[in-house]
Amino acid sequence: MSTHHEHDHDPSAGHGESHPHDHDHGHSRADSRWSRLRHQAAHLVTPHSHEARDKVDSAMETSREGMRTLWLSLGILGLTTVVQAAVVALSGSVALLGDTIHNAADALTAIPLGIAFVLGRRAANRRYTYGYGRAEDLAGIAIVLTIAASSALAAYTAVDRLLNPREITHLWAVAVAAVAGFIGNEWVARYRIRTGRRIGSAALVTDGLHARTDGFTSLAVLIGAGGVAIGWRYADPIVGLLITLAILMVLRDAAREVYRRLMDSVDPALVDSAEDALRGVEGVRGLGQVRMRWIGHTLRAETDIVVDPDLTVVQAHALAVAAEHALIHAVPRLTAATVHTDHTHSGNQHAVLAHHGTG
Repeated sequence: MSTHHEHDHDPSAGHGESHPHDHDHGHSRADSRWSRLRHQAAHLVTPHSHEARDKVDSAMETSREGMRTLWLSLGILGLTTVVQAAVVALSGSVALLGDTIHNAADALTAIPLGIAFVLGRRAANRRYTYGYGRAEDLAGIAIVLTIAASSALAAYTAVDRLLNPREITHLWAVAVAAVAGFIGNEWVARYRIRTGRRIGSAALVTDGLHARTDGFTSLAVLIGAGGVAIGWRYADPIVGLLITLAILMVLRDAAREVYRRLMDSVDPALVDSAEDALRGVEGVRGLGQVRMRWIGHTLRAETDIVVDPDLTVVQAHALAVAAEHALIHAVPRLTAATVHTDHTHSGNQHAVLAHHGTG
């Protein structure tokens, strides 16, 4: 006997916190296992009532928060870039030019992320049955390409200045612009990381870490200005090359994060938490695979559980409900799970699927 169960949950309902609907967990020790299962089965009549409207509103609120963060970040970094560009034109500092290019590229990453957040609001349909949450992963690819382009341009200008030295002027303005770049990037980094963690956006967190690195490269411009001030004319282009290396390190980390999302990677600790939760459900005799993937800001799971062979369909279904309920509370940002029940004497019942690569 084998049954499947799945239904969606509102991601805004915190895990480990009370849901809008009530669940009576005060079962006495005298309650039998099947009494508990009947309690869970009662929810088949009145299931976890997270209305579709509530889920859409939650997703839209999450997207609004992300959009607000993006536009504020774009404004701050855009202003910083304009100030730095003006000083570059005035001073001719190639180190500051590299930092300006990097800041401009970081500001422009708001565009693909903004598009992804807007797409993510769209409801699932018969073609995109999981919705549009993974548009954010496509935005991650655009961000990686933007960072790669900025590193190439920064490297080119730094090497050109090493081969063709030029006097740097208005060092005080370069120093002020460097400090402005650090302050702007650090503010944006903190805001993006905080919002990204709150709404579960890996792309926004990655972008925030990218902005933080930009802040430190801005401080490196100060070192270049100091070197030029004491008469070392190669300090400025060398710092420009160091900034290029910093950008390449950000590129590596960002590319790795995007690759993991595209390959449906999850933190193994989440799988451990899911398995522990399932083992704690009364009536679960064993576990098969536990699979999870990110869809935008939320997780979905699929799992196999082993149950007693004498359960009725209703009892097995109730146990699947209990298993899903345990997963929802144990795994942060998990909003839905498909639970497949199998009994302890299943034998070769899945043999018919073997030649399809399943079972």
